[in-house]
Amino acid sequence: MARQRTETRIVVLHEPPSFDDVYAAHYADLTVQLYAYFGDRQDAHDVVQEAFYRALVRWDRIARYDDPVAWIRRVAWNLAVSRWRRARTALSFLGRQSRVEPRSDEPGPERVALVAALATLPDKQRRAMVLHYLADMPVAEIAQREGTSTGTVKSWLHRGRAALAVQLDPTDSTGGAR
Repeated sequence: MARQRTETRIVVLHEPPSFDDVYAAHYADLTVQLYAYFGDRQDAHDVVQEAFYRALVRWDRIARYDDPVAWIRRVAWNLAVSRWRRARTALSFLGRQSRVEPRSDEPGPERVALVAALATLPDKQRRAMVLHYLADMPVAEIAQREGTSTGTVKSWLHRGRAALAVQLDPTDSTGGAR
């Protein structure tokens, strides 16, 4: 009887590289490549670090690739191109914008006087006056917002109007116009 011979093959699996080893060996080279592309060292650092971060969170899978550095390089270049496109789009948009900014008129003396007079009121009265007369909020809504009764808000409004009337009176104490 013939004896069958069995061959045993030993397959040696190489240990995948550690992330730290790949980072230490290739970070500087990738940064130089992208610096040459960008022309900005900080942008190159940012893109390469982002690519290495994306590799780190998937390192169990990427480490088994034939060339994990190629994956990191591709991600870094894709990020660089995306940044360049975004910058180009932003510059194009800015180039289409009007160079002259619109000017608004300065506030008139009445508005300046009103703001100065409002600043002299106690905080709750000032807030009630602004919300009621400038924001068109009803008394009930102001009361709910401030956590108080409508009667209290009405009192604040009354006192605020009285104080503003004294300060904004267009006549002086002798009855003549200012």
